Amino acid sequence: VQLQASGGGLVQVGASLRLSCVVGGGLFSNYAMGWFRQAPGKEREFVATIDWSGGRIYYGDSVKGRFTISRDNAKKTAYLQMNTLKPEDTATYYCVADTYGVLDGIPDPSDYDYWGQGTEVTVSS
Repeated sequence: VQLQASGGGLVQVGASLRLSCVVGGGLFSNYAMGWFRQAPGKEREFVATIDWSGGRIYYGDSVKGRFTISRDNAKKTAYLQMNTLKPEDTATYYCVADTYGVLDGIPDPSDYDYWGQGTEVTVSS
């Protein structure tokens, strides 16, 4: 299973970006998908996750109300729509997949079986 994240870039404060994560191989429709991020010198942070059906979603506190996670099973793609970006959103964003598919709360990084290579987001003030 390969996860290919894209859509990062350099934007100004208040702008929007949409990250995409295309999954190659495996059974995408069975997977829970998610996003983590890590800024230089900081710990990895949970951003958002969505279960296999799209019916259960969780967000990290720092992105609630600004970010939206979604998925398109036909395209084997997960998305992260990021609005009202702030300098503190600057990080490398990692797409993740959990083959179990079902969510029962805020996940731990160890819940995810596959990780993508990351896409960088820089928010300039």
